[in-house]
Amino acid sequence: MLKKGFKQLLAEANAEIESISVTAGLKLLSDPEAVFLDVRELNERQQGFIPNSMHAPRGFLEFIADPDGPMHDPRLIAGKQIVVYCGTGGRSALAAKTLKDMGFPRVASLVGGIQAWQAAGGETAS
Repeated sequence: MLKKGFKQLLAEANAEIESISVTAGLKLLSDPEAVFLDVRELNERQQGFIPNSMHAPRGFLEFIADPDGPMHDPRLIAGKQIVVYCGTGGRSALAAKTLKDMGFPRVASLVGGIQAWQAAGGETAS
């Protein structure tokens, strides 16, 4: 028996992180101080992504986020507003909590993920 299932982990993450609506996210899209971070798998990203977002699959997040990590991407800067997204919002909540635990002060999960983004008319690239 598991000590914690995904539902409990998600509830705990959502209790600790900031969530951002698609409306608020759309306003941040052109802000140079905001970084949109796609934590989906590559095959999902190839189906469309938020323009200018960076890609850090959930399984590699810590290695990409840590400046000492072997896969570090310098676009992920601790002082910027980081908006994490996935397909529907679950993985992004867990990823946002991970980044917060790592010391990123301004991180939020996009509520509803890219599905909500697209439903609201948000632009996507391919």
